[in-house]
Amino acid sequence: MRYELAISEKALQQLRALPKPLRQRIGWRIDELQDGLKGDVLKLQAKGNMYRLRVGNFRILFLLEGALIKVYAVKDRKQAYE
Repeated sequence: MRYELAISEKALQQLRALPKPLRQRIGWRIDELQDGLKGDVLKLQAKGNMYRLRVGNFRILFLLEGALIKVYAVKDRKQAYE
């Protein structure tokens, strides 16, 4: 199943602040995520339909609403769950 992707403005700003090689790696992983939620995906405990994708030390936080992935944050693992 191929999921649609929506990235919030805040998440785009967080991505733009990262070095180019890391942005590319995250982009590839998000593209894989759209193909059947491939990758290191974990549903967050007691958070409803919130999930995270792990890419090295960074976490891509997203909501899953039917066939739509809504990325709302891209953060370092130390700050991701605050």
